[in-house]
Amino acid sequence: MVDKKNILVTGGAGFIGSHLCDALVKEAHVICMDNFSTSHVSNIQHLLQHPNFEFINHDITQPFQLTDFPELEQYHVGLQGVQEIYHLACPISKLHFEDFKIASILASSIGTKHVLDVAVASKAKVLFGSSSALYGSRREGQVYANETDPCVLDHLTPFGAYDEGKRFAEAILYTYGDVYSLDVKIARLFRTYGPRMKIADGNLIPDMVNAALDGKDIVLSCREEEKISLCYVSDMVDGLIKYMHASTDISVMNLGSDQEYSVTEIAKKILRTVESTAQIHCKADGTLSKEAPLPDIGRARQALHWLPLVQLDQGLAYTIQDARSRRTQMHAFG
Repeated sequence: MVDKKNILVTGGAGFIGSHLCDALVKEAHVICMDNFSTSHVSNIQHLLQHPNFEFINHDITQPFQLTDFPELEQYHVGLQGVQEIYHLACPISKLHFEDFKIASILASSIGTKHVLDVAVASKAKVLFGSSSALYGSRREGQVYANETDPCVLDHLTPFGAYDEGKRFAEAILYTYGDVYSLDVKIARLFRTYGPRMKIADGNLIPDMVNAALDGKDIVLSCREEEKISLCYVSDMVDGLIKYMHASTDISVMNLGSDQEYSVTEIAKKILRTVESTAQIHCKADGTLSKEAPLPDIGRARQALHWLPLVQLDQGLAYTIQDARSRRTQMHAFG
């Protein structure tokens, strides 16, 4: 008998991972594993002295056992192991995608295998952060993507390393669950936003916020009427934790917002929030981009009693406040 669970979070210093660690340390020992390839120590700086938090700098594409790390002796991992694993590690950069292609596909394949080997040794539950990219573009006459829909994507593209990597990782998880009777859960995450998103990395919301804070016009490389959905990060974390605790027979779950907004409407909200008089310009490249499907979150509503609660105006205000703070810190330290 132990007083607290041991929980491993791979990619725990990333955007969603760090917020997940924030929530989990309240009731469990959290082992955050990351190698800072596309994350940053500032995301977990406030947790480093927390008694329920331990950071391990490790690349999951290299084999590991938790007993390899002497700093984890305090959590008795040799005897207790881990009870839950949130597998979120996958290096991704919108602006520098080419630099992380190999790392991305290795993290999704061999990295996932290494994580599952740890799960087998501890008989731990595993939740994998997959991607809505597996559904491809929105099909004609079908606004929503359901968990039972086929995953249709072109794997021989510049983004195949990420997209196909996620799909292959799902197959690895399913197979390990079948062979070793593991409780594995696949969360297909839709577009998420909030504090700690990477600045100046080609991400839509931070790019718009930065332009607004600089007093510059917001230039969008899309059609004026193009729409997206946005789920605030605290809602996403709430969904992940509830899914981890759900019944073992729910193997795939959509998590995201089923409400959509035009990109220009979001840009206008950002400009109003920062009290900017800048303009919005849409400069589509001439090709007709296809919108992503909205998530059908009926399964999450019914099984988890979950739905996104943070309204867009409120979430954008939190995101802008965080961006202001980080920009001030960056200027202060050069």
